[in-house]
Amino acid sequence: MSKDCLDVICIGEALIDFVSTAKNVGLEDAPGFLKSAGGAPANVSVGLARLEKKVAFVGKVGDDSFGRFLARTLENNGVDVSNLLFDKKHTTRLAFVSLTDEGERDFEFYGYESADMKIRKEEIDKISIKKAKIIHFGSISLISNPSRDAILTAVKTAKAKNTLVSFDPNLRLSLWESSDNARLQIKEVLGLADIVKMDIGEMEFITDSADIKASARYILKQGVRLLVITLGKDGCYFFSDKTEGKEPGFNIKVRDTTGAGDGFVAGMLAKISEVPYDRMTNKDLHRIFRFANAVAALSVARYGGIPSLPYIEEVESFCNL
Repeated sequence: MSKDCLDVICIGEALIDFVSTAKNVGLEDAPGFLKSAGGAPANVSVGLARLEKKVAFVGKVGDDSFGRFLARTLENNGVDVSNLLFDKKHTTRLAFVSLTDEGERDFEFYGYESADMKIRKEEIDKISIKKAKIIHFGSISLISNPSRDAILTAVKTAKAKNTLVSFDPNLRLSLWESSDNARLQIKEVLGLADIVKMDIGEMEFITDSADIKASARYILKQGVRLLVITLGKDGCYFFSDKTEGKEPGFNIKVRDTTGAGDGFVAGMLAKISEVPYDRMTNKDLHRIFRFANAVAALSVARYGGIPSLPYIEEVESFCNL
């Protein structure tokens, strides 16, 4: 991994999305599928690279054609993949996706014993993590060991050096043993995260409440410093121990919501990496989330996850409309 200071290190799963070639059909009726690089942390890493940030991806894929495709895709997009490892015993995870006419998705995952869940804590590059401004992870790697221990090792290493920790629950209940186990594991890591992004459904799942402000108070009490609750086209709410606010979204035709949340996270972390967190003002936060909303809006106007993620020039032009 780069010896220079990195803006963000994304840790977790990289996988292959097979997206139905026909819209508004269930997976059982899909006539065919198109291959695309995916996995939330991998998507975020490409999003950050396209926003001209120094970013690395840490994870494990199978030593197979899909794993090599993922590595090449990340590297071609400017992501440091020197700590993307290849597993000879386990295959790359696959996800099959169908889309409605409104761009909403239906998922089925294959590869319970997939390579992304086999990264070990001994394989985490602690030196690079200590020098990064932010590390970002999701919940899928928390499902089982050894990947859970690897993630917690990275997070605790970051916390010890005052590196900001970003967490996106990115809830995929079909991958968990039970909803109770998912809720327990996610709650346990909330206190280790400085920045948490979630959507309304994830908020209700974690807090068992539809009251946004009550849920925010609960999550902040766990030790989270900045909570962001995304609202799709309506933008987002943000909460900290000092301030709160809402940043409106952009009215844009939705083609595919795949990767929209990951684009939002990339935009958010790109801007957070530019300002010392302790000096952030309410004005800074509105600027950060306007930018993040713009990245998400541009991504839903296109098809695919990684292919839809915009470049910095596009976002800046869009924000000035």
